[in-house]
Amino acid sequence: MGIKNITSRIEMWNMWEEVHSLKPDSALSIHDFVNDSWERSKSYNVDPYKHLNTAVLSQGQLEQRIRENRDLLDMVVPTMEDIYNITRDSGFCIALADKDGVLLKMIGSPRELRFTSVGNFIEGAIWSEEIMGTNAVGTVLAIDEPIHIFGYEHYCKCACLSTCSAAPIHDEDGNILGVLDLTGPYKNVHPHTLGMVMSAVRAIERKMLLNKAYNEVKLASMTKEAIMESILEGLIAIDRNGEIIQMNKQAGDILGIPPNKAVNNFMDFVPRSNTYVREILTSDRSIYGENVSLNTFAGKTKKFIMNVTPLKKDERTDGYVIVLHEMHNVLRNIIRPKNIITFDTLIGESKNYIMAVEQAKMASQSNSTILLMGESGVGKDLFAQAIHNNGYRRKETFFALNCGALPRELISSELFGYEEGAFTGARKGGNPGKFELADKGTLFLDEIGEMPLDLQASLLRVLEERTVIRLGGREFIPVDVRIICATNKDLVEEMKNHNFRQDLYFRVGVISIHIPPLRERKDDIPLLAEYFISSMGEKFDKSIKRIDPEVMDIFINHTWPGNIRELSNVIERAINMAQGNSITIDLLPPAITESVSSENISVWENSPTKDSVEEQLIRSYLIKFNNNKTEVAKALNISRSCLYRRMSRYDINV
Repeated sequence: MGIKNITSRIEMWNMWEEVHSLKPDSALSIHDFVNDSWERSKSYNVDPYKHLNTAVLSQGQLEQRIRENRDLLDMVVPTMEDIYNITRDSGFCIALADKDGVLLKMIGSPRELRFTSVGNFIEGAIWSEEIMGTNAVGTVLAIDEPIHIFGYEHYCKCACLSTCSAAPIHDEDGNILGVLDLTGPYKNVHPHTLGMVMSAVRAIERKMLLNKAYNEVKLASMTKEAIMESILEGLIAIDRNGEIIQMNKQAGDILGIPPNKAVNNFMDFVPRSNTYVREILTSDRSIYGENVSLNTFAGKTKKFIMNVTPLKKDERTDGYVIVLHEMHNVLRNIIRPKNIITFDTLIGESKNYIMAVEQAKMASQSNSTILLMGESGVGKDLFAQAIHNNGYRRKETFFALNCGALPRELISSELFGYEEGAFTGARKGGNPGKFELADKGTLFLDEIGEMPLDLQASLLRVLEERTVIRLGGREFIPVDVRIICATNKDLVEEMKNHNFRQDLYFRVGVISIHIPPLRERKDDIPLLAEYFISSMGEKFDKSIKRIDPEVMDIFINHTWPGNIRELSNVIERAINMAQGNSITIDLLPPAITESVSSENISVWENSPTKDSVEEQLIRSYLIKFNNNKTEVAKALNISRSCLYRRMSRYDINV
């Protein structure tokens, strides 16, 4: 069906009332399965105006259900956690229901779980059609098909503020075992959520089939070619002595084994120094998601994420199944920023800011080390991400490390990693550092001026030799990383004071870019203010339409020691406290208003003229209100005739 763009809760409630009336909007095309579900809901005498779902199991009843569905939970929960890690902070919860519509498990942030709990979409609640009418979980169970239910399609009004995608989970005979559901606020509706759920369910069903095969069949039958080649990861089956019984093509590819070469023992790929992996493959233990180093067929060291599962029969381990994920691919596909920052998303039109952006664009096309200089809060981290996303490494990983936020004892292990036993509390099997994790991608070292001198020498060696040695290790690990550094200190002065190495300064500052502070780009303050008001107003569900001229006057005259970060925080505070649709002077913190005395308000020495800011405000409001001059005049608190005169003065044509 065509989903109508709805911007507020009241609109959604009104739309729900309309589509469930006798004369719904003729422009909406309701799918047959939704209409059929509404008819079934009526026949079940479901009250569409109930405030919440009252069919909730007791704690004891829920625990019994969980025991009855333990195998299903063991198969599905790891996938739910993977989905949540990928969609974290997206507003969606992941839920698992059994074949009767009882919610067995929900994963989400506290905020997301609070949203779903409003209508009692909680663990232990029964969300069948007989109880709650049309909803993703109940309707999937009724028609046995993956579906998406949006807002007003829910039969009960208490659920109409959500959007849900769900798919049935089947056993090998096609019987429904449960339902996997992705639920969030209707504003977060996305065309790919149903596809994500369906892919996850297919993976779960494949996993269930493999698990059943592993438990029921001998090792030989478990490793049949059809099963092995259906797995996208590298899959290897070995016996108790490490002899390779079967491996799929993917395993051969990632280990670099030529198609015409035969290999006999998996231990040939395990470095002799890697006692941890050797111990695992002889101790009847399982591991999941461990970072390991293995040798390829050509003898080069490569990083993997490895799972090991013992194959047991009658309490005796007959061998092991090894699953290998290339760490490089896992990080590239999973570790991504929530928002993709590009040069197009950077806001500013002042000459010195545009110059910095143009320099960064040119630098993004090279592989040289970049040094971003600027005060705290000017957006050095945004520049770093934009440079990464504009270069040839854009599809690879981007890692950031704040050298000033970690104790000096931790910076070394964070950067270079460590081997097992390197220090008390070191993780079993060791841990890769940021240089290894960012291989083929970009490493952003923020506050580089805070790095201790002894670590500066280690960093210089890595930059020159392009290899790292983990703490407690002896192996040289090659890395191909683009380095971007940032500092709010004067590194030349730091060198004079012997706090920063001169050779490192020349190494990291191959391309130096100065990002101007906000007080040197006052032309951009109206643009930034409008952007923050628009984005934060939507975030906090508030409609802020204007900034009082005296507030903008203060914004332009304030020196902004915290730069863009400070401006953003001041506007966020004002929006949270605003009762109307304007940002007024009483909403500003005293520190801001007191910093701009009445004597220097409207004094424009060495800064843009007041006329230039007024012109920028008029142009910004014309864009915001789609050239509606009545709305622009209202926002500026002037008459339409006055607006026309000022547009004529500034040669603004619509």
